[in-house]
Amino acid sequence: MRYDFLKAFPKRMKTVGLHALLFANSSQKSLWKECGFETLAEQMNMIFAVLLYIMEQSLKEEACTMDDIAVFADAVNAEHFRKDMSFDECRALADFIVNVVLSNEGRAMYFTGYDFEQGAFEQLHISYVANRIVYIDREVRRTSYHLTDDGYNLLLGTLEVESNLKLTIQELIFQMHLEKQSYDKALDDIKNVFNLMQIQLQKIREAMLRIRRNVLDYRVGDYERLLRDDMATIDETKEKFRRYRDLVQSRVREMEAGQVDVRSLLPEDEEKLRHLREIERYLSRVIDEHQRILGSHFDLKALYTSELEKMAEMSLVRRFSLRTELFDKALKNPAALGRLDAFLAPLFNRAPAKIFNLRKITEEQRMRQASEEEMTTEDMDFDETAWREEQERLQQEKLAKYEVCLAFLLETAAERGTVRLSALREAVQADEAKRAALLPDVRIFKEVMVELLKTAVIDVEALREEKASYIREEAKGFCLGAMALDLLAEHRAWGRIREVEARKLYEEAPVVFHGVPDGAGGECVVRCSEVVLRVRKEKEDGV
Repeated sequence: MRYDFLKAFPKRMKTVGLHALLFANSSQKSLWKECGFETLAEQMNMIFAVLLYIMEQSLKEEACTMDDIAVFADAVNAEHFRKDMSFDECRALADFIVNVVLSNEGRAMYFTGYDFEQGAFEQLHISYVANRIVYIDREVRRTSYHLTDDGYNLLLGTLEVESNLKLTIQELIFQMHLEKQSYDKALDDIKNVFNLMQIQLQKIREAMLRIRRNVLDYRVGDYERLLRDDMATIDETKEKFRRYRDLVQSRVREMEAGQVDVRSLLPEDEEKLRHLREIERYLSRVIDEHQRILGSHFDLKALYTSELEKMAEMSLVRRFSLRTELFDKALKNPAALGRLDAFLAPLFNRAPAKIFNLRKITEEQRMRQASEEEMTTEDMDFDETAWREEQERLQQEKLAKYEVCLAFLLETAAERGTVRLSALREAVQADEAKRAALLPDVRIFKEVMVELLKTAVIDVEALREEKASYIREEAKGFCLGAMALDLLAEHRAWGRIREVEARKLYEEAPVVFHGVPDGAGGECVVRCSEVVLRVRKEKEDGV
């Protein structure tokens, strides 16, 4: 090739096309002016704001319905753009951005790039968003939107850094901030690292979806490039982040050991300690995300191999036309339809061989536990109202057990300031009432602890502001934040609690509870990690 700088030209034009089609789909649309967005700059800012919102929801693996996007557009307009628009108009604008600008009204989008090595134009497929069906509250069916690889590349391209290189750079920045004890900045850095890890995981999922749709649409070069970029980054950073976590844990222990009572720390030291704990939590999540990416790569490899094998097998199958081989011949000889069952037999599964395994006779048999649904649905045929009342009563009894368990944990932590799960085990051994409160059954105890660890820090003031600002439907199941807020409002004697923190202690020995009800009339042994609960209260002067 005469001009080496023109190599890989279509790849460059793909990046150009990501912006060009965005402008093309958006231009000359009267809806923009009807909503008050007169200039191209205003239009592009709104489009990219919506794209970033969809990316944020994709990274958090949360639903992103049109209603969610409309609420976001309305909030952004009210706070920043300040256009004279009602909520319905904001929803129409959100629908226009997603379905017209980003999706081209459902039509495939292509941008033409010239391949100087092949001497021909190449059609470059572009897709910003994709959608899937989700169920809200397990009943309401909605369409949820998420970014494709092209959507991620478009947004990451605005930062002018490739994702794998950006991860490396962000890790170096985090290291420098950690060494300088700029823990607030280090916390922001590790959050960015975690988001980048989720983007990499999302790319693998998109690749698996492409393979399932059409394995021939996914090239070996795409797989090798994805594997090379991700695995190189994982190998370099996984062990580093483990060392960072060990370093952060040691600094937390040093700060805690320097004070008899953590609540007596200076405000700036207390803030550093809070940032360190948050950094530790995100480091653990990043390490887990490394493992998820590694496992996803194995799943991707297995899926790709399996689909290629299936495609190879399909190439050996002889195909025929139903019109010529069936319809036309049936018209010529209708009597042949009497053998139609032999023609259709390959389309149906064979009857399974009914063979009883004699070894089952000597194996230990387990009693089959009837599910809650099986125990209760029979009443519906006789009295649906009574059945619903019974379901409501059972739900209230279950929520009451959640509340008692959480109240015991909060009360004990409020009294002691800091309490470990092992200390709670010792406290309830000789007191049946406390034991029943902490361990109503294994499922409820597990769910409460998992929610506490997943939330990590319950910010009481933030929950109050959220409750005052948003109108939400009453949750039918267990909701940690709402229940904790109600309990703290009810029990003023616990003190003015500002934060409740739950943290897993990986290096400590596990905590074992014996004789815990299993919810089915039996008992079991619960073996769980050591967990520390810490409560921070407001001082008497309100600081």
